[in-house]
Amino acid sequence: MSHARQKLLDHLCRAQGVVSGDTLANALGISRSAVWKHVRALRKRGIMIDAVPGRGYHLRSDLLSAAAIAEWLRREHQVAHIGRHIEVVAETDSTNSELLRRAEQGAAHGLVLLAERQREGRGRLGRRWHSAPQASLTFSILLRPELPPRRLLSLPLVVACALHEALHGWLPELSLKWPNDLLHRGAKLAGILVEMRAEPEQVHALVIGIGMNIRPPEQGWPEALRQPATALHELMDGQKPSRNEIAARCLKGLDAAYERWRKDGFSPFREYWWRHHVASGQKVRVHHEGRYIEGIARGLSEDGALLLARGDGVHQVLAGDLEVIH
Repeated sequence: MSHARQKLLDHLCRAQGVVSGDTLANALGISRSAVWKHVRALRKRGIMIDAVPGRGYHLRSDLLSAAAIAEWLRREHQVAHIGRHIEVVAETDSTNSELLRRAEQGAAHGLVLLAERQREGRGRLGRRWHSAPQASLTFSILLRPELPPRRLLSLPLVVACALHEALHGWLPELSLKWPNDLLHRGAKLAGILVEMRAEPEQVHALVIGIGMNIRPPEQGWPEALRQPATALHELMDGQKPSRNEIAARCLKGLDAAYERWRKDGFSPFREYWWRHHVASGQKVRVHHEGRYIEGIARGLSEDGALLLARGDGVHQVLAGDLEVIH
């Protein structure tokens, strides 16, 4: 896409409403007739832009815009780490895979990569992440924490806390599921995948991947899904936020949470996590690498391990799939 057309889209994304032809022409340094030609070209690419008589243009497609996300984020928050650099790509195999490759090439700490489409999006344990264009929010964050790998066990839980806090005002019934899911009444809204490049005592690069359902797919949810799914917009009444606003809100919360975790560890997040956990105090079963362990979910350790009370004492579980036993 040409620079002028991308700049035009960025202006429409930031406005979230009607923008006059004069405003767009002045911003791009072109004539109003040239603006109209760019609009027609964008429409041919399937981007929905309405021409409002006497007023200007309105973008109906919920497109991602690095400029719009950065403007919202920096207006609301002083970025310390996450969001120093923001990039949007039309398509990639996986935002996590792309940032891991870039990390090896020296990409900077704090880079955020969002994709309109992932060909091979994945979740934890190698599972596929299903997403449709403009129906989801998929992005990854590159960090270089200079910490030992053991410190990072709790980071997925910190990420989940930050996302929960960012979305809770819209979805009061949102809950957390150990170790890395956000649920609404038992249906999955978002998931987290953390990957790293490390030596035994030093993490060189860390990538946090986040996938969030914004709208239900037009063809419905795939039958292959392991659990029910839901989407943010179908759970909300009234005005629906754009994906750019949702992304910016999440990045704001993630940046603040990461800075606090880096200084103070997981302790400041334990009570919040447990208060919103879907299985607090309940009997659960955890499956990991072909084995099952059952017990009463009693809390989380300082490292983010699940504490299971069993007849022979309290066990720490570091990873696995959790289900509540009713």
